Amino acid sequence: MITIKNKVAIERMYYAGQVLADLFHTLPSIIKAGMNTGALDAWIENYLKERGIVSETKGYRGYQHASCISVNDEVVHGIPRKDKIIREGDLIKIDICGSWKDYCADAARSYIVGSEKKKEVQQLIDVAQKALDRGIEKAQVGNRLGDISAAIQHEIEQHGYAVVRDFAGHGIGKHMHEDPEILNYGKVGQGPLLRSGMAFALEPMLVMGNHEVVIADDGWTVKTKDKSLAAHVEDTIVLTEQGPRILTRKNGES
Repeated sequence: MITIKNKVAIERMYYAGQVLADLFHTLPSIIKAGMNTGALDAWIENYLKERGIVSETKGYRGYQHASCISVNDEVVHGIPRKDKIIREGDLIKIDICGSWKDYCADAARSYIVGSEKKKEVQQLIDVAQKALDRGIEKAQVGNRLGDISAAIQHEIEQHGYAVVRDFAGHGIGKHMHEDPEILNYGKVGQGPLLRSGMAFALEPMLVMGNHEVVIADDGWTVKTKDKSLAAHVEDTIVLTEQGPRILTRKNGES
């Protein structure tokens, strides 16, 4: 069942989302070549705690970290480690879900480490962002869930990339994962009718090569089977009669 959020729930999610937005704006100045992902996760956890945000990933099904940090061919759910060193030119994806007064916001961003950014890697990130934006545009009251999925898929595939099909976006609210599952591929006009007060975490996952993925021996990290690069971005939104409200971006941020 897709729950409808009231004003109190939405404002709590908004506060959590704005903390995440601020965090992601700060991260480019924090991420450095030579840093390990364990140290980066520790910095993120401290940032959240100082602002009263509870990590929703730490303790989830035994997961022990405040963020997921995935590098290069890792798509999502990368486990931060002290022996995982970030290198110049790495494509790094950071996914964080935090809650404030029991209501969650979930977001992810992709970054290229260092000042030298390969054009093809930046393009992959740019298309991921465009796909997310196209999905958000379709999150309109009266549309169908499949309209969001189809818009994301079209944007990704028209640029020659592949949609990761084994993982998806989701509803969000009191819990990190709620109904519905929001695939990054689909057909226009299909799925549940969208209503005001629904809250979604939309998260395109796309790869340069084949869409097939494997799970690493750690039981969490999802990697491309062909070792091609992957990008991942995510925002939490709530549907309103005036259009989708993005909770995890600052006002005016595109």
